[in-house]
Amino acid sequence: MNTPLFTRRQWLGGAAALAAPSLVQAQAWPSKPLRLVVPFAPGGSSEIVARAVAAEMGKTLGQNVFVDNKPGAAGNIAMQEVAHSTDGHTLVLGHIGTLAVNPYIFPSLPYHPTRDFAPVTLLSKVPSLYVVHPDLPVRTLPEFIAYAKARPGQLNYGSAGNGSAGHLAFEYLKMASGAFVLHVPYRGTGPMMTDLLAGRLHAAAVGAPALLPFIKAGKLRCIATGTTQRLPQLPDVGTVAEAGYKGFEMTQWYGLLAPSSWPKANLARLEQEAVRAARSTLVKDKLAADTALAVGNSSTEFAAFIQSEQARWKPVIERARIRPEGV
Repeated sequence: MNTPLFTRRQWLGGAAALAAPSLVQAQAWPSKPLRLVVPFAPGGSSEIVARAVAAEMGKTLGQNVFVDNKPGAAGNIAMQEVAHSTDGHTLVLGHIGTLAVNPYIFPSLPYHPTRDFAPVTLLSKVPSLYVVHPDLPVRTLPEFIAYAKARPGQLNYGSAGNGSAGHLAFEYLKMASGAFVLHVPYRGTGPMMTDLLAGRLHAAAVGAPALLPFIKAGKLRCIATGTTQRLPQLPDVGTVAEAGYKGFEMTQWYGLLAPSSWPKANLARLEQEAVRAARSTLVKDKLAADTALAVGNSSTEFAAFIQSEQARWKPVIERARIRPEGV
């Protein structure tokens, strides 16, 4: 016997009603604010990049994106937490340290840099600047190298911690120049900057956004940039390569990562909005004002970039014997 039309319509309507919640749920991501974890203390280039992009992403995602600084263990604490998060709304700011350095300086990691994360987009590249406290009687990189070589072990430099970008940048310079300068690791760029500005440290290599205001105010002196060409904001400051170290380049970089367990549809939506934000005029201008370059490439390109950086820095780390504290 044929089912009456009315009953058949009732059945179809009921089936649609049952299917609707799951359909709405699939389309409603994100359903709450997104948490962007930054694996470093406040006050560094990472926070500047994260906040600029987070504010812009929130405009089109339909939910706010808030930044949560979670420093410690060279970024491993934050990376581990996000790798194992299951709420579907927690992201992490990937970095040269956590993705291209930590795999080679730690005997083991509480996360896998490629298996546990899905690369979303490379957000920004940040030039590293080499600076000294104004009390140090040097104005250029050659003068600093000569001064350091005449006083082996008497000068120090600070970094955000063992294996941080600043540590890598200065060890790279030491290898190229043959100068011996003592390393003083801190727990974040902010605390290190406090001692550098107070004159308790002689030098440091830090991303440009965190340094420019102090350089312009005369509280720090920039002796070289890690870029291949001089920066428009510091036209009188030479590059490390100009000082005689051919091919030298040192930039920090920051990218967006999500747990690899996320649904592909959510990752695709996140990539779309993150790329749009990174390429937006507002973010470009904001980062350019702080001497940072906005990127916003594809997830595939970012994954390839991470692999190339790992291959680049592995031999440097091994030669400099960079190890985390206590290892």
